Amino acid sequence: MGKPEISYTDAFQELQQIVKKMETADISVDELTQNIERASQLIQICKEKLSKTEAEVNKIIEQND
Repeated sequence: MGKPEISYTDAFQELQQIVKKMETADISVDELTQNIERASQLIQICKEKLSKTEAEVNKIIEQND
């Protein structure tokens, strides 16, 4: 069974929460490492979704030219 799909909005919101937590809270090195790893995953998800959307938009534009 694959991991559940997360929406761009959910990934971006979670990323914002991580950044806010890192900016405002004293966190341990272990927690910092976990947050950075999760943030990296979320950034990759957002990049993939943006790239996919860009490709779809370009395809639609090309079809209408």
